[in-house]
Amino acid sequence: MTSSITRNDFAGLARRISDAGLTARRPGYYVLRFALVGIAYIGAWCGVVALGDSWWQPAIAAFLAVVFAQVALLAHDVAHRQVFRRRGASMVAGRILGNLGIGMSYSWWMDKHTRHHANPNHSERDPDVEPDLLVWSPDQARASTGVARVFGRRQAWWFFPVLLLEGFYLHYAAFRACLDRSTAGRGTEAALLVVHVLLYVALVFGVMPFGQAVVFVLVHQMLWGLYMGATFAPNHKGMPMRDGDEPEDFLRRQVLTSRNISGGRLVDIAYGGLNHQIEHHLFPAMPSVNLRRAQPIVAAYCAEIGVPYLRTGLVDSYAQTLRSLHEAGAPLREPDAEAPR
Repeated sequence: MTSSITRNDFAGLARRISDAGLTARRPGYYVLRFALVGIAYIGAWCGVVALGDSWWQPAIAAFLAVVFAQVALLAHDVAHRQVFRRRGASMVAGRILGNLGIGMSYSWWMDKHTRHHANPNHSERDPDVEPDLLVWSPDQARASTGVARVFGRRQAWWFFPVLLLEGFYLHYAAFRACLDRSTAGRGTEAALLVVHVLLYVALVFGVMPFGQAVVFVLVHQMLWGLYMGATFAPNHKGMPMRDGDEPEDFLRRQVLTSRNISGGRLVDIAYGGLNHQIEHHLFPAMPSVNLRRAQPIVAAYCAEIGVPYLRTGLVDSYAQTLRSLHEAGAPLREPDAEAPR
């Protein structure tokens, strides 16, 4: 049974974080961030129209991929109530950013991400480690069939190429979610998604020749997907997987399955603060700009209570992710590996 000391570990940390004033909202920061991302978003599309028939358009597409990712990171903060206190305001802002802005279903993503936060790296409860095209553990590899079984053998090599398809998948998942009766406000979400697609197609194919427009779409969507996947993947992949009903307390469940990425302010901006993944999972409503200040407090507290705390460099975080994928697919590389019957 979990001891009372273990159960109270998070309460002790929460007091230190609260005393440091790090749970307070940062409206000025979010006004500035929304303004900068909004200017970049509008400016990119103005650049598309201004350039017209030009082979410089792929450069705008690459820039727009970065902007789309930053919009998604803002939607992430909105979903965690870091920006608005009220659920209604968060939902409106999230749908404008997600559905209308980048063609991603806000309600679908919020449901998926909430389940991930509740049980990170849990093989049965975390949708982010469900076996699909990739497998995340040897057990999943042994049970895999079809495409996953083929990809699983060399999935570490396929990982980054697969991320190039993530943007297209997010659009597909968005429209699929709108066909699901359980999706909150699916009519509104579907309407905003349709408007996004119509405006996107009109702007891109309306100002460029067809071939150039196709190149623009491919560059934009593939680089956006790569950015999105590369932002979220190193935070948990390669960390311990969980299954069953382990009696871990909240603090250990979040810390032991998460990995921080060290770096300066540019890394914070690129990752939207999610490079401080441990702090984010412990305090999901904390404004992302405060996570850097919370990091040394959390690291010191974990050292005091004997909880392993992993913080590594950017390159090493991806190396750990790829090694874990390679190890997860090991059963499929065995000479006598057969598909489950």
